[in-house]
Amino acid sequence: MELEDKKIGFAFTGSFCTFDKLLPILNDLKNTGSKIIPIFSEKTQKTDTRYGKAKDIIDKIVDICGEKPILTLTDAEPIGPNKLFDIMIIAPATGNTVAKLANGITDGVVLMAAKAHLRNQRPLVLAVSTNDALGMNAKNIGLLLNTKNIYFVPFRQDDHKNKTNSLVAEYSLIIPTLIEALQNKQIQPLLLGPNS
Repeated sequence: MELEDKKIGFAFTGSFCTFDKLLPILNDLKNTGSKIIPIFSEKTQKTDTRYGKAKDIIDKIVDICGEKPILTLTDAEPIGPNKLFDIMIIAPATGNTVAKLANGITDGVVLMAAKAHLRNQRPLVLAVSTNDALGMNAKNIGLLLNTKNIYFVPFRQDDHKNKTNSLVAEYSLIIPTLIEALQNKQIQPLLLGPNS
């Protein structure tokens, strides 16, 4: 398979409601024969929510990946000089993460990992999950759509009646998106119809 033996950085930010949907995707990705290094934002490391305790979620993810996680800025910095990843994905990529990435702000583990990875001209994939994607964050998404080496997992409005500005990536398309991004291609179509 196209992902066999690829080194993938898989970063998690604070859209906690999506984590359960990502676990089966991680299992599928592991079954491709790739090496997956998990990266956790500070919020995901410390925040217990109605979706679960932070430690339990991290333990599940680390167990699937079978690799030591990246948890600090110091851990993330060598990603660049050591060319640790063939490709990196941020899933979920929150509005906060998208805004900071678009504006060159590197104040956390995931953002440092992304910056370090991008310096090697290698693909970074974003799987957005944000309630303000079609509002305040639209300009940031637009900027990143036009940034070299950044690719998006196709997305849709997840609740166009009650959350008109909200977008969420179609996580079942993560693996095909990674495969295309490794060939410097944006998977299409990018914009999907609403959930039925």
